[in-house]
Amino acid sequence: MSLLTKTALAGLFTLALGHAQADEVQVAVAANFTAPLQAIAPGFEKATGHKLVAAYGATGQFYAQIKNGAPFEVFLAADDSTPEKLEQEGQTLAGSRFTYAIGTLALWSAKPDYIDTKGQVLKANQYQHLAIANPKAAPYGLAATQVLGKLGLSEATRSKLVEGQSITQAYQFVSTGNAELGFVALSQIYKDGKLTQGSAWIVPANLHEPIKQDAVILNKGRDNPAAKALVEYLKGPQATAIIQAYGYTR
Repeated sequence: MSLLTKTALAGLFTLALGHAQADEVQVAVAANFTAPLQAIAPGFEKATGHKLVAAYGATGQFYAQIKNGAPFEVFLAADDSTPEKLEQEGQTLAGSRFTYAIGTLALWSAKPDYIDTKGQVLKANQYQHLAIANPKAAPYGLAATQVLGKLGLSEATRSKLVEGQSITQAYQFVSTGNAELGFVALSQIYKDGKLTQGSAWIVPANLHEPIKQDAVILNKGRDNPAAKALVEYLKGPQATAIIQAYGYTR
């Protein structure tokens, strides 16, 4: 066999091995983390050779889907209690759960200068519709109801609430003008230290319970190298820089 042939065969073997080692990971992702994960994915795929396939939605809905056998292998939730519950129910790889981000809630309007920096627009009560995510399915929606309660505005705003199934839908209500303002994830309207559109009040953390967002490897991903690689990549410096650029802390 000639040297050229041996070299060609070695190259083909290496290429085939590389493809054999590359895996795909199915990820359930809290809606608030859509933009950050879309920014993280190319770097993850380049660094590991694995492919990331993500579905975005409300944490509570994903919990139900996972319990009903959905093919997700990694879960990036919008809270810490849902992954912990799955852990207690034996649905996860032991020891894989960790906090990948701590979220920030914002009151946002698509209109520039509509919302003041202290959120007094809420108490002024001159708006017709206030968008929030479903508090039973979306942790950011639950946090929004806690803010309204702390401010003594639960009753005053009850008839004005426009409820989305996820934080993405709450954002859409405001962005399309169907609600003058709404509670959204800061990551949806913020990047690299700047508000990307409209006007907003960053809600003080003491007005609601901390939005600790945990990730966990689910049982379906326990033997998938791509699932473990994604979790490790999320802990690394490249992912951390992107996460923080969208207004999260760690």
